[in-house]
Amino acid sequence: MNTSRKIIHIDMDAFFASVEQRDFPELRGKPIAVGGGGMRGVVAAASYEARKFGVRSAMPSVTAKRLCPALIFVRHRFEVYQEVSGQIRDIFYSYTDLVEPLSLDEAFLDVTQPRQGPPSATLIAEAIRAEIFAVTQLTASAGVSYCKFLAKVASDINKPNGLKVILPAEALDFLAALPIRKFHGIGQVTAAKMERMGIRTGSDLRERPEIELVQRFGKVGRYYYRIVRGEDNRPVNPNRIRKSIGAERTYSEDISTQAAMQEKLAYLVEKVFEYMDRAENFGRTVTLKMKTPDFQITTRSRTFASEIRQQDKLLALVFALLDENFAEIGAVRLLGVSVSNLEKEQDWQGLQLELEFPSEEEEE
Repeated sequence: MNTSRKIIHIDMDAFFASVEQRDFPELRGKPIAVGGGGMRGVVAAASYEARKFGVRSAMPSVTAKRLCPALIFVRHRFEVYQEVSGQIRDIFYSYTDLVEPLSLDEAFLDVTQPRQGPPSATLIAEAIRAEIFAVTQLTASAGVSYCKFLAKVASDINKPNGLKVILPAEALDFLAALPIRKFHGIGQVTAAKMERMGIRTGSDLRERPEIELVQRFGKVGRYYYRIVRGEDNRPVNPNRIRKSIGAERTYSEDISTQAAMQEKLAYLVEKVFEYMDRAENFGRTVTLKMKTPDFQITTRSRTFASEIRQQDKLLALVFALLDENFAEIGAVRLLGVSVSNLEKEQDWQGLQLELEFPSEEEEE
């Protein structure tokens, strides 16, 4: 295990909500939610004031409003978030070329051999956080360690506007005391299953043999066995591959006619093709996603020998998939279109926008 690497995970604090509070002073100090607002809207991001009431991203707007009656819903401004994200990215690249963006508001950096600054990941993380605030007036939290897993976990420890360093000599004791629900990569369902098995902390997890974890959790059991021992050799990858480009929307009212569905799909196709065209990256597999009022999800795909490079062709293919499956669907509350089997790597900037808000209520 290489413990000489210096990895930083930077995570912006309530990024989208913080941008709104920065730009609109009347929202500062108040519980706000970006997106949602309608009966079927979904919270895309929540301010820390809203989080105190239990409001979280991906939560139905109705639930969020019930938890926090004073919650203020604001419309998303994708282009602004993208612009600010670009400013933050420029700061990252001034320190290292080894930047692995995970979304618009977080990234891994390998500063083992930085382009500037002191040979200390901790000091570099502090400098980056200070520059981000100076340029954007927004705060960021950072985690520093010798591997990506520990850096990611560390960045959550002192949020918001905090820094946590986990040195190699501290890693095993830190992981032993860490609640299992704080392990990145262990979701709520898996955590609940582990707790039923008596695994509540890293120390409990470390006692279980690898073969038992594989038997209980499948191949991912090997991952659990390694990370609780601080073993993570994954490099910071500046060339992440985007596997698909897609857009989907949840609607405020059920859609039951084929003509109405085609109208909504035309909008989604336009967005998807716009992304592919801008990135000069086209794909061969088209997928139509449909969610019924009772939350049943149906996906239908078709793969072609060559990339789809015309918007009207993409639209015709999506309409054909709808026509073939309309009779068994009847009505929908969500529609989605995606293209995969892409011909080259994606620029992370600009494509994450639609993916960040998979259930956002469509703007009219």
